[in-house]
Amino acid sequence: MTAYDRLFIGIDYGERRIGLAKSDPTGLIATPLMTLEVRSIDEAVTKIMQVIEEYEPNGVVVGYPLQVSREKSEKCRDIDAFIKKLAEQYDGPIYTEDEQYSSVEATDMIHAHGKHFKSEKKRVDRLAAAVILQRYLDGLPRQ
Repeated sequence: MTAYDRLFIGIDYGERRIGLAKSDPTGLIATPLMTLEVRSIDEAVTKIMQVIEEYEPNGVVVGYPLQVSREKSEKCRDIDAFIKKLAEQYDGPIYTEDEQYSSVEATDMIHAHGKHFKSEKKRVDRLAAAVILQRYLDGLPRQ
């Protein structure tokens, strides 16, 4: 993999909405891409596979909450089920990255531009995906 072969898709998985972000080909900068409205894990995977086929990333990065207890939360179980279904269709690498504060950071970005959270939920989702992806990209070794 050269320094210019680092195109990734970032995913902020939610029950009804999924935020997506993509990196630039150098793997340095994540930018918000879109928000998908979904009703099921199967629909989510189908729509994400369409994005994957369009962009042909070197991998996907899924936001995953940090565990504060030994038992997995319901949200973690939902994300596990989503990742398992995605892995059945996507043969590339799937990475996870902490999503603990991604929505808070995204909401702060919205407020910084004078917008209100309630009217900007779809934007928050894709910004949260960009925050997740940027954290992952920042951890990649540079060549």
